[in-house]
Amino acid sequence: MELHWRKSSFSADTGACIEVAEGDDCVFLRESDEPDVIVRTTRRKLRAFLEGAKAGEFDHFA
Repeated sequence: MELHWRKSSFSADTGACIEVAEGDDCVFLRESDEPDVIVRTTRRKLRAFLEGAKAGEFDHFA
């Protein structure tokens, strides 16, 4: 399967960006500086993580 990676238009040109690609039933994430390291998750889990991050659930991590 060929993945089509996208990154935010807000990303800097320094290369430190999260890129996202969609599969049939999953979402792939990678750091643009290390494109061979890929995380795979479901849309539901990614949505829950993003909602938690927006709500401040992870603000206490150092």
